[in-house]
Amino acid sequence: MAHTDAYRIVEQARLRLLAEEDRRRAFYDIVTEDDKAEFVNGEIVFHSPVMKAHNDATKYLLNLLLNYVEYHNLGYVGVEKIMTRFTRNDYEPDICFFNSEQAATFEDKQLLFPVPDFVVEVLSKSSAKTIEHDTVTKYHDYEQHGVREYWIVDPHEQTVAQYALEDGRYQLIPAAADGLIKGIAIPGFNIPVKAIFDRTLNQELIRKLMTEGEL
Repeated sequence: MAHTDAYRIVEQARLRLLAEEDRRRAFYDIVTEDDKAEFVNGEIVFHSPVMKAHNDATKYLLNLLLNYVEYHNLGYVGVEKIMTRFTRNDYEPDICFFNSEQAATFEDKQLLFPVPDFVVEVLSKSSAKTIEHDTVTKYHDYEQHGVREYWIVDPHEQTVAQYALEDGRYQLIPAAADGLIKGIAIPGFNIPVKAIFDRTLNQELIRKLMTEGEL
């Protein structure tokens, strides 16, 4: 009986995965460049418009990261609608980074991208489901697929939770007393957390990068 039950369970799981893969192919067919959408655990998740605080935090962090990576020719930075493909799920991170080796393989017409080295998700207070995806589902998926570093940015509390892979598991990096967050996947990308939320400081750092080559 136990053997029969085991076979039935395995067969049911196989059929569920096949059905999920059919839905995933359908997702690729219907999603367009105008959509902000993800495929998560067999479901299509469309994202609603974001609050200004969310947009500002994404914009300010992208401003720093993109300029730093471009200045030092470190790889490729994606924003919002870069579809990253994982084993079961497809995500469009708010911000992501691919090292130069990965970036060298990308093509202009590419729509699906590999697992990034670094991912940033900015929390949306208006959606409890989105928060759960960012802090639970994506957290474990990113961890299991080897995303080296994961930042969860809270634009309302103006905080950043920084996680780095250590022996295959994410470790929370304690907040520094001086408010400086030091990049793991992108060496030298060291910024004050406040610069993600403060336009004036953000612009000061950009000017420093352009004149001195460092943040």
